Amino acid sequence: MRIHQALWLCTLCVSPIIALGQQISAPEPQTGSIIGTVTDVQNDPIPAATITVDGPTPSDHSTVTANDNGFFMCKDLHPAVSYHIAVTANGFATWTSPSIVLKPGQELDLTDIKLKLSVVQTTVTAALPEQIALEQVQVEEKQRVLGVIPNFYVVYDKNPVPLTTKLKYRLAFKASTDVVSIAGSAFLAGINQAADRPDYVQGAKGYGQRFGAAYADGVSDILIGGAILPSLLHQDPRYFYQGTGTTKSRMLHAISAPFICKGDNGRWQFNYSSIGGDLASGALSNLYYPESNRGPGLVFQTALTTTGGRIVNAIAQEFIIRKLTPSAKKAAKEDAALHP
Repeated sequence: MRIHQALWLCTLCVSPIIALGQQISAPEPQTGSIIGTVTDVQNDPIPAATITVDGPTPSDHSTVTANDNGFFMCKDLHPAVSYHIAVTANGFATWTSPSIVLKPGQELDLTDIKLKLSVVQTTVTAALPEQIALEQVQVEEKQRVLGVIPNFYVVYDKNPVPLTTKLKYRLAFKASTDVVSIAGSAFLAGINQAADRPDYVQGAKGYGQRFGAAYADGVSDILIGGAILPSLLHQDPRYFYQGTGTTKSRMLHAISAPFICKGDNGRWQFNYSSIGGDLASGALSNLYYPESNRGPGLVFQTALTTTGGRIVNAIAQEFIIRKLTPSAKKAAKEDAALHP
């Protein structure tokens, strides 16, 4: 009897231990996986798409990348957990799945992961003519022959817009105060000093007078012919580069530049601004030239010299100078590349 009681007690003690051991050693639920292929609406695979898996806890978050065929596999996912899948790719709208709950050991194949092109919202802002004119002037202010000599008053743009009054004065001020323009007046004064004209004295005083006269001639011509009269008469003081056509037509275009200009209305018209500026500048010369040089002859001689210089410059602009202006040469190459 005592033996049966002892066995019964042993059984009572051992059974919970065995049950506990069985509970501890019970296998965890088998993890699952999700596979799929990312394509566009045309069924073409999208490589390198990013697949993001999100669950209820941070440990349930993972990310994989699709291979070159658009295929991906998300492994080691817990069963009975609610997951959401998000698929993203550059240039495509994000694809998201509904809630996914896997069974133990399940491999779920997600079908129909088709990404649509993302909608790009663009805003088209119509630039005002004044803004376009400012941008064109900013380009022209960088134009220099051989990167040094100012070449501000030439339009290479195929679609120019009229200058505002403010921009006409801006260009005139820029040209008349440029250090190279001032150096040019100093160089011309040296030539006039050597030729002993106008009839100033020799020596440093005479050179200073000749420099002042040369600079005043240039500034007055630029301001009157390039800003004041063009603003009042609504004319454009710039030279419009033709660049195409026969040599004859380009030559005629250049020769006519001092006499024909483009109005602010876009039409070609007589160049009152240029002719009037040259005559007015010559008239002002009578205020500071030596008395022996003054008179109507000074006015017309100055105007003819300036007009002749404009013709020579226009011909050079049409056939030579653009090639020697780095910024214009670069712009021409870019334009040729865009419009072969």
